[in-house]
Amino acid sequence: MKRALLLAGLLVVVILTGAIIWWFNTKSYSPENHVVFEDGDLRITISYNRPYKKGRVIFGGLVPYGKTWRTGANEATIFETNQDLFLDGKKLPKGKYSLWTVPNEQQWQVVFNTTIPPWGIDVMNNGQPARDPKGQEVIVEVPVMNSPKEIEQFTITIEKAADTMELVLMWDRTLVAVPLSTSAQ
Repeated sequence: MKRALLLAGLLVVVILTGAIIWWFNTKSYSPENHVVFEDGDLRITISYNRPYKKGRVIFGGLVPYGKTWRTGANEATIFETNQDLFLDGKKLPKGKYSLWTVPNEQQWQVVFNTTIPPWGIDVMNNGQPARDPKGQEVIVEVPVMNSPKEIEQFTITIEKAADTMELVLMWDRTLVAVPLSTSAQ
């Protein structure tokens, strides 16, 4: 009995050690990043993982057109705002959301979802994105712009210009910008 308990304990230690090594190894390929944007009382935070291009074809290749993308790597991208925002006339109530995109050649859908999964893909569902359609809060469509320079690592920023802000997603030579504001326009 003692031998069986010792073997079970050893197995648990080996599995946990393997999981920790896998976790840190995965993070080295797509490191975590946190964007914090503050303007007066407004605070927006975004937590995401930043994969590298590494010579690959990104959109239409690694990230297929017309399919949901977790918008980064590893865990789902998290977008949090302490105030209501308006995106293309649609109200996004203050709160915490998972951020998903559906890239296409000419335009993208950007999806803010109330369901926040523990990982960006569902390993029990053949690695499909873990986006829950029932949790969709706001979906906006934005045009694709070409970047004059190649962006090696996936990047999310929030830019402020006059009375508006933009949530900017960029990677490879692709750039999309989602207009944000704190008032309906």
